[in-house]
Amino acid sequence: MAGFRDGSKTRIVAIAFFASSAAIPGTLASLSLAAPTLAETWPTRAVTMVAPGAAGSSVDVVARILAPPLSEALGNQVIVENVGGAGGMNGAARVAKAAADGYQFVLGHSGTHAINQTLYKHPLYDAAVDFAPVALIAELPIVLIARSSLPVGNLQAFVTYAKANQAKMQYASPGAGSTVQLACALLNATIGVDVTHIPYRGGGPAMQDLIAGRIDYQCVTTAAALPQIESKMVKPLAILTRDRSPILPSLASAHEQGLSDFEVVSWNALFLPKGTPKPIIQRLNGATIAALDTPVVQARLHDNGATVVAPERRSPEYLQKFVTSEIEKFAASIRASGLSME
Repeated sequence: MAGFRDGSKTRIVAIAFFASSAAIPGTLASLSLAAPTLAETWPTRAVTMVAPGAAGSSVDVVARILAPPLSEALGNQVIVENVGGAGGMNGAARVAKAAADGYQFVLGHSGTHAINQTLYKHPLYDAAVDFAPVALIAELPIVLIARSSLPVGNLQAFVTYAKANQAKMQYASPGAGSTVQLACALLNATIGVDVTHIPYRGGGPAMQDLIAGRIDYQCVTTAAALPQIESKMVKPLAILTRDRSPILPSLASAHEQGLSDFEVVSWNALFLPKGTPKPIIQRLNGATIAALDTPVVQARLHDNGATVVAPERRSPEYLQKFVTSEIEKFAASIRASGLSME
């Protein structure tokens, strides 16, 4: 160090040091430009899409339609895993508590992210806070169907029959707290009947018992009802919406048949855990939009009774506002009906 005491040498060393330092930012900048971004590198392995319902349920059907195009767009396999129970809350809760790294996301629906927030006294999560919204995907009208031998042909006749026979009637659902169970419960409350609810472990067994005549009626998505309606194994009575569905254009809506403004619509949307980095959210949103714009996906969703939402409704920001408004909408109906679950 003694050899560096000379003033001229000190100046030379200083100049060399600062010259080298001045070159560092440019070097770092070039390195940062060359480094791949998080959105470009994610995912590096398989990703799990949780379908909060049993195999064969409407949410399962939509999940399995989306998985192949999402896998292609993301460059890694998207694995569908069915996690049912508590009206879908068990599956959604698993994702809410998962690591915010993008490797688990949930195909939520109106039950998991709107209805259950009020229907259950102690919901397993806050749907408006505990998730990172990705994209609203599709809406599925709900249809009231009855066993083929029920002596009614439309909603008005059903109301008359149910009021006279409610003590001995039963309605089915794929599980307590599901969107379709709430649809029937709200319908019963609206028309003033008290009918016994029989919850099943999934939509398949419930539909089988309706076809067999062991159950009187149920409310199901058009995706689940279409095959049975087309084969005349069940009797469609009303679409539970204000307007007719393009999926079943000849079936009158509940509003048309005297239940003014009665509407329960199921929907599906993708959610990541809260705190997921924005580049991952944007990458999954882009892959989802690309999948929804595929003619094959649109055709398969339509064939299963689902309507793809318009492009302006597919952003994370729109989904966040939509979930909040849906929670408020269903809360008013649930509280007015007096329905509640533990």
